[in-house]
Amino acid sequence: MRAALVSLRGAVLETLANPVALWSQSTIMVVNNAVWVGFWFAFFEQTTDLRGWDLNGVLQLWAVLTAVAGIALGLLANCRAIARLVVDGGLDAVLTLPVPPLAWILARRVEATNLGDGLFGLVLFALTGPLTPGRIAVFAFVVACGTAVLTGFLVVVESLVFFTGDGEFGRLAFNAIVTLSSYPTDIFSGVVRLLLYTLVPAAFVSAVPARLLTRFDPGLAALLLAAAVLAAVAGWATFTLGLRRYTSGSAWTRA
Repeated sequence: MRAALVSLRGAVLETLANPVALWSQSTIMVVNNAVWVGFWFAFFEQTTDLRGWDLNGVLQLWAVLTAVAGIALGLLANCRAIARLVVDGGLDAVLTLPVPPLAWILARRVEATNLGDGLFGLVLFALTGPLTPGRIAVFAFVVACGTAVLTGFLVVVESLVFFTGDGEFGRLAFNAIVTLSSYPTDIFSGVVRLLLYTLVPAAFVSAVPARLLTRFDPGLAALLLAAAVLAAVAGWATFTLGLRRYTSGSAWTRA
């Protein structure tokens, strides 16, 4: 774990070394998120309730989602690149190092664009309610759990390339969970809503955390924590099992 933290520190410093690129790319994501928030403001000018969600609730959902994206897709950017690394033989160099492969891979690359998500999420959180110690603690808890769910899910779907040889499913699954996480789960029903709590756990990335910010419920918090642990274990297990099938691509590349 220490090696992974050192690797993450190096990746962050590398990103900070080019502040112009960092801020320009981060700003793009901030503007994109601001457009979405503007959409919700316009939407709630026409109605005050969306199946139990008001404007403040949706803004808190977006605060959680963007903060989670800032960590999972910004600081742990390689959770989206495992399939590419496998297909291109990019794991060869990693496997020669005396470090846990998955932890090192996740910490090896920072995506500057998505760091803008994290900044946006923190600002939006500060604007949607009082900055009390209790509320900050709940926010930190739900963001940590949401990050574990999103990262674990992406590691699972990306690691399927070990078994299928095709990384397309990972890209489709990424688009699905990010899109579905952008909306309150209560607008969906039937099979789709069931999927949001199971195979594509978008509900645990944003909607459930946002509910806990609005009104903390110990039972719901325990369910979110269980989902986070399950996603993390599933990601580690799928990657570890897949790694046993890995065949070197003889490509000494940088992860």
